Amino acid sequence: MTEDELRNRISVRRLALYLYPLGIGAVGINLFFLSLIFSWVGLPVMSPYLAMAGGVVFGYPFAYPFAKHIRYLMDKSDGLLD
Repeated sequence: MTEDELRNRISVRRLALYLYPLGIGAVGINLFFLSLIFSWVGLPVMSPYLAMAGGVVFGYPFAYPFAKHIRYLMDKSDGLLD
């Protein structure tokens, strides 16, 4: 790759920001279903709104490792890791 192509690569942080909306939904759904499982032992069920608020808070921290993995796969497909 040329220097321009290396400079124009998407960063892990930007890729994580692109994946953040998916992280919000995934974390929100998982929090809601986790509260349903915990209701079997007597804990209250989380409202969907509270679960989505948890998704907003925890969506980016969970999207970042996924973005690192996607960046690794992109570098591998470009031949940068050979």
